[in-house]
Amino acid sequence: MTGKDPTRYGFTYLLPGTILLLLVFVIPIALFLSRSVLDPRPTSEHFLHIFENPVYLRVLWVTFRISFTVTVVCILLGYPIAYLLSTVSDRARNLLMILVLIPFWTSLLVRNYAWMVLLGRQGVINNILVGIRFSGEPLKLLHTAFAVNVGMIQMMMPFMILSMFSVMKGIDRRLVSAALSLGANRIKAFFKVYFPLSLPGVGAGSLLVFIYSLGFFITPALLGGRKDVMISMLIEEQVSTMLNWGFASALALLLLACTFLFFFIYTRFFKIEQIF
Repeated sequence: MTGKDPTRYGFTYLLPGTILLLLVFVIPIALFLSRSVLDPRPTSEHFLHIFENPVYLRVLWVTFRISFTVTVVCILLGYPIAYLLSTVSDRARNLLMILVLIPFWTSLLVRNYAWMVLLGRQGVINNILVGIRFSGEPLKLLHTAFAVNVGMIQMMMPFMILSMFSVMKGIDRRLVSAALSLGANRIKAFFKVYFPLSLPGVGAGSLLVFIYSLGFFITPALLGGRKDVMISMLIEEQVSTMLNWGFASALALLLLACTFLFFFIYTRFFKIEQIF
């Protein structure tokens, strides 16, 4: 290897993947987003239409609100599960990991239809509630924000759990034992020692779940109502029904800009090198 530049060889190895990424990902997205100012001619009317009509800004707000709610609930429910996975024996961990990964083995469309069966007026949940006399008549659970949140939480939970577990399994338990030996109780040792060390996993899972949730389409389309329209549904409608590629591109670019803004704010609290 004497006399050979490792940087040159590293670039050579990365070149095919970089070209493929440009051809199948970067260039098509750039061409699509360029329609926001070039379709049907150089114009800014698509963006003006978005900001002049409060409906589109409300849809953007609903998108971020649902994504934020899903992220927070996934943290609250996923953290104890990830902690449990990091503390049990290997045999128990393998069994629990299978239960966590089951959603990955089921089609996204099938899972949404399953929630439609569970949450419908004559569904399993309503039949149970009426049967135990919790409610005199079936509740409206389907086509609500509740249904959208429940469906998305169930689908995003594995991403959050695996992100936190990957960090928790690397935490040295002797640090907690040292804190206990120095007089701290278990609660104080957890929040002073263990919890700060697990935050990179929480940060990585939150980032993944939130950004992934912003682009959800099938779940809000099947489980949500008219008040729970997310921006991905508007983009799909503009492309497939209205054939208005320019306006759809403007909506996509607005969502992308807001996502980058969120990412920039996010990096103020979590160091990006710790997340990745």
